Amino acid sequence: MTNSPSSPPRPGRDSRVARLPPRERILDAAEELFLREGVRAVGVQAIADRANTTKMALYRHFATKDALIEEWLRIVAVGYATAFDRVEAEHPHDGRAQVLGVARFIAEGLPGIARRGCPFVNSIAGLPDPAHPARRLIENHKADQRRRLTAMCARAGAPAPDDASAEITFLLEGAQISAQNASVDRAGDRLVTAVSAVLDRGTPPRHA
Repeated sequence: MTNSPSSPPRPGRDSRVARLPPRERILDAAEELFLREGVRAVGVQAIADRANTTKMALYRHFATKDALIEEWLRIVAVGYATAFDRVEAEHPHDGRAQVLGVARFIAEGLPGIARRGCPFVNSIAGLPDPAHPARRLIENHKADQRRRLTAMCARAGAPAPDDASAEITFLLEGAQISAQNASVDRAGDRLVTAVSAVLDRGTPPRHA
């Protein structure tokens, strides 16, 4: 987005980040580097340098690099959970609208996924140990997301809510991968259309 002549210039990243408290600066730097280079490749010194701090200061906030990875992914997961909370609040008792709200939320985020990749997919690739706390966090987040989708599908009147939520999960995850590798055009529009078709299959006709 460009600035209009009458509006003040938006601060650049460096000036914006410089005003953050140290802990937030570290998380901001970690996110940038983890998404660009992967959680395994990025070292603590690189994160400290990008955050304009020291390794000693970083370790005061995060005992280990693994703890920093886990906290970053926890924040990402909270963002997704908040989106689920929002569509449930906006469409109480209307499961179909809730599911489509989730699909639109994912669709709107696809341009960012195309540029930076999915934080969860990218991180899993660098976390081969199934017992790693950050990997368990991702798995728990995905399980909770699936549970909430199943409940929404049940409210939408899907005859087999668990099957419907599984299919919709395939669509949501697949759309993000397709956006990341640029394999499908208009991925967002196709996603919403496909999710709508899953919901409409086998459900009673909707009346105007």
